[in-house]
Amino acid sequence: MGLKNKLKEIRNTHQYSQDYLANALGVSRQTIISIEKGKYNPSLPLAMQIARIFNVYVEEIFLLEDSEE
Repeated sequence: MGLKNKLKEIRNTHQYSQDYLANALGVSRQTIISIEKGKYNPSLPLAMQIARIFNVYVEEIFLLEDSEE
């Protein structure tokens, strides 16, 4: 199972820069980049903070994807 996300799409819709979002969350810009590229899965508290900033459910940003075997 993998985790996909729509963070970049939602961030762009709200016209938030990576720097703005990183500062709002107290993380580095590199963390935001890594999450958007799917190279880093945020902790549950961080995922919940991200959802709160955009006023959406966590599931609207992060999607659990079944691996095809």
